[in-house]
Amino acid sequence: MEKSSFADFLTCPSVLSAVFVGGCVLLLAYILKSFRNASTEEKDQSEPGSSTVERKKDSAVSKQKKKQNWTRSADQAYAQPWLLKTLKNHTGQVHTIDFSSNGKYLASCGEDRAVLLWDSKDLTQKDIKSLRVNIEFDHPTFVKWSPDSKAFIIHKFNENAIEVYKIEKKKDGWLGHATKALTFPKAHETDVIGMGIAGNGKYIMSCSNKTDLVVWDLKGQKLAQVDTYLMTTTCAKISPCGRFIVASGFAPDARVWEVLFSKSGEFQEVKRVFDLTGHSSGVYDVAFDADSSHMATVSKDGTWKLFDTKIEYKKGEDPHLKITGKYHQAAPHSLIALSPNAEVVVIATGSSLAFYSTLTGHHDYTIDNIYSGRITSVLFDAMGKYVLTSGDKYVRVFHNVTGYRCSIATAKDKLKQQQTSATKERLEKIVADCEAFLKTIEKK
Repeated sequence: MEKSSFADFLTCPSVLSAVFVGGCVLLLAYILKSFRNASTEEKDQSEPGSSTVERKKDSAVSKQKKKQNWTRSADQAYAQPWLLKTLKNHTGQVHTIDFSSNGKYLASCGEDRAVLLWDSKDLTQKDIKSLRVNIEFDHPTFVKWSPDSKAFIIHKFNENAIEVYKIEKKKDGWLGHATKALTFPKAHETDVIGMGIAGNGKYIMSCSNKTDLVVWDLKGQKLAQVDTYLMTTTCAKISPCGRFIVASGFAPDARVWEVLFSKSGEFQEVKRVFDLTGHSSGVYDVAFDADSSHMATVSKDGTWKLFDTKIEYKKGEDPHLKITGKYHQAAPHSLIALSPNAEVVVIATGSSLAFYSTLTGHHDYTIDNIYSGRITSVLFDAMGKYVLTSGDKYVRVFHNVTGYRCSIATAKDKLKQQQTSATKERLEKIVADCEAFLKTIEKK
């Protein structure tokens, strides 16, 4: 009975009419609400910045600003007066950098399995061209230009071997592409910490972190193998003149060998000729000026030293210590570079780069937090105007401001002496030009 009554109730005409009317009312209310929303949107569109599109634009701009702010915050440490530019085409950590002898090209290599060749004729230009050379199945830890700037050599990490790449040029003079020409046989069982090619083009050098240092000819044949007797070797380099190989490590001195050839160009021997002494602990790194007449060292003992190496070592003369200075050692390893005129020393410790005058030995300036990790290499350009560092995924180029200050001091000292009118005019121009440059840096 209850179910039947309920069914009869639902089919009652009065009830059906009520339901129908109620539905119509709800539908009308929905239509009116939609109309109001549409009117409101039209009104918003007539007011700048208040429409849905404008709100989306505002949201996009807000996100873009946040992104820009994040990028600016990330680069804030580098937005300081001495920075000229950052080269950013690597996608992995950059290990080493090297200038070609003609000054036209810069090479960098990194963990992204690539060597990048940069146009470095004018580092002040806004956009720097680069050529990417991919290294198969391995990443390079060192890269060096050949003396004629027509090839470069690398050391491959996994294979622990040297490879030679020849470069073809385009008609416009820019680099075309690089082709692997030669792979040297493996000579070291442990990690290589130094590799170079002599400026005279006569030999190539590689050295492991143990004590084995190998001298090669340009075709990959061993000329000699030398024991550094350093227990652990941290640095091995060829001097710019190509005559000397310098190695340092656990011992408190850096050891120097001369690579001797006959007048007809035949290899003779690798001979120990002198040492750079005076430190009380291991020597981390060694650097040279343009003509190898000066060498600088940085040590675990917290000091750096500059030596005059233009000596008659064949007659037993030892290098002369010109000046020594202290540096802040905040990391387990430091790197050193010497300006071409030997007036400035820069020391990289961790992610900081400190500048020192060799005229006084005093610290001039420090740039901190250049990278999130450590600085992996540091060098001056051929003119000494810039200091380049590598680390993270970047190569950073800094003005050598300390060099300008040293040039002013040197010129003023010479002006105190009796000079010809032409020399005096030249020295006064050096002072004026350097002071003008320093003012531009101060404005930044």
